[in-house]
This record gives sequence, C-alpha cells and structure tokens, in this order.
Amino acid sequence: MKKNLGTIDRTLRFIAGASLIGHAISSGHLWAWLGLIPLLTAIIGFCPAYCPLRLSTRGGCGGCSGSCDDSKCH
Repeated sequence: MKKNLGTIDRTLRFIAGASLIGHAISSGHLWAWLGLIPLLTAIIGFCPAYCPLRLSTRGGCGGCSGSCDDSKCH
C-alpha cells in the first residue's frame, strides 16, 4: 500500500476526524462516529478513494501502484 496523502491533507483529515469523534462522545450522535474514517486514513497516510482516480496529495505519482513510471503518471 503506497501512501498517497500529503501533510496538509493528513492534518485536515485528523482534525476533522477527531472533531467528529469528540462530537459523537459528547452528544451521543451515532453518525459522528464516521469521523473514524478520516482519522484512520490520516494516521495510515493512505486513502483508498484516491486509487481509482490515481490521485495523490503527497507528491509524485498518485494511485495505488507499487512503482511509478513517470510516463504513466502524467
């Protein structure tokens, strides 16, 4: 699994996820536990939703391939 999240993306996901989980704990709203998704993706540095679109906010090639050939990236 190739990391595809950059620093800013990971930070924003972490803040959003932690905020939603805090809201879930304080208010009891079950939907707010969806904050686990952005929190976990921020921690591991990988977003599977970026794979089909070959996106990456980390720099370099996006997608989920194990290696990068610059001719295929652009």
